Amino acid sequence: MARIIYVEDDPLMGEVVQEILTQAGHLIGIVPHGTLAFETIVFKKPELILLDQKLPGMQGMEILRALRRLPDLYLTPIIMLTARAGDDSRDDALVAGANDYLVKPFDPAELVRRVGLVLEQTAFTRQPRGAK
Repeated sequence: MARIIYVEDDPLMGEVVQEILTQAGHLIGIVPHGTLAFETIVFKKPELILLDQKLPGMQGMEILRALRRLPDLYLTPIIMLTARAGDDSRDDALVAGANDYLVKPFDPAELVRRVGLVLEQTAFTRQPRGAK
């Protein structure tokens, strides 16, 4: 189980993703505004962030870049979950520090699989020093 923040301004999409990931055993909160999401992420320090690209306030790429500059959140896994399907958008997000990139609409099983993989891949780097 992971604590996840999903930054998404479409309420229906937020509900769909929340339901899928809750059924997979995760706790998920939805924040519909980019600037508020950034502040919430900094305060709550989730174990995973799902980030839409087009948002009111800060855009998804702005949030991604800002989070990668913060020592406390530098290693927090981020999956871009967006309608932008082009290779350029995907490449830009991965270069900026996204751990994965999933295009909407998506297969629910694929979302669960990708979340699990990213959490598994980043589990070691997120452990506090001295943890065993």
